[in-house]
Amino acid sequence: MQKIWIVGSLGRIGQALLKLLDVTEYELFATDVDEVDISQETQVTKYMTMNRPDVVINCAGYHDASLAENEKQDADMAYKVNAVGVRNLAQAAQSIGAKLIQLSTDDVFSKPSQEPYNEFDEVAPADIYGKSKYAGERYVRELMTRYVIIRSSWVYGIGDDFLDEVIRAAKDDKAPVLTLKDNASAVPTSAAELARIIKVFIDEDHYGIYHAVCSGGYCTRAEFAQEILKLTGLSDQLRIEVPANATEKYSVLDNMMLRITGLDCPADWRETLEAYLKETGEIE
Repeated sequence: MQKIWIVGSLGRIGQALLKLLDVTEYELFATDVDEVDISQETQVTKYMTMNRPDVVINCAGYHDASLAENEKQDADMAYKVNAVGVRNLAQAAQSIGAKLIQLSTDDVFSKPSQEPYNEFDEVAPADIYGKSKYAGERYVRELMTRYVIIRSSWVYGIGDDFLDEVIRAAKDDKAPVLTLKDNASAVPTSAAELARIIKVFIDEDHYGIYHAVCSGGYCTRAEFAQEILKLTGLSDQLRIEVPANATEKYSVLDNMMLRITGLDCPADWRETLEAYLKETGEIE
């Protein structure tokens, strides 16, 4: 029975993994910052040495919304968690021969593009969050021999996120309009579907960098909101506004490595969105 340490277990991906993984097949260790603060090297080393997991899945990350508006605000915390914390996990995992699965982001890309980014494209993070997550990726690559870096985008699921914001606004009689600060383009990805892909890397020996986003093409933030409203029957209750100064970043990922390695790709984003809304009771 493999020992699996899920770091950042209270987040949406951590929760999706705990829901997916069968405790009769895996011995699960789930921690969040109150149990193990990954930015503290001694805590990580002690926990790793004491429990000796076979696979470590790092779902932890620091992404304060203010980072998008003011790059200097909370920058130390972003690097402390997203870079130094990853370094601590990587060196401790390497010391016991464990596999590390590191969750990363589409924000490592920022250069203008008309084509989805694949794993072989050059990264160019523009903000503190993207830069700190890429710094974490570099630590993994430099310190480890058995690792998987999985980049995804617009992950929704358990916990409060953009999807909840849209539904909440639609049900609020005082908020007939939702004004978007950004109308970026990416691929909405279900936490449950991402967890299913992560499980493949737990069970099988595939290593390197992989993109894992839902299939079915990409959308803008406004189009994502409109699809949520359509599926929930709330289209008449909320108008989506995109101001002229809204950010229009393109960070669409291509699952090239999953495809050419012959591995499963996540399902269609519209289908998984509908399935999630049914599961949560938003639609019948």
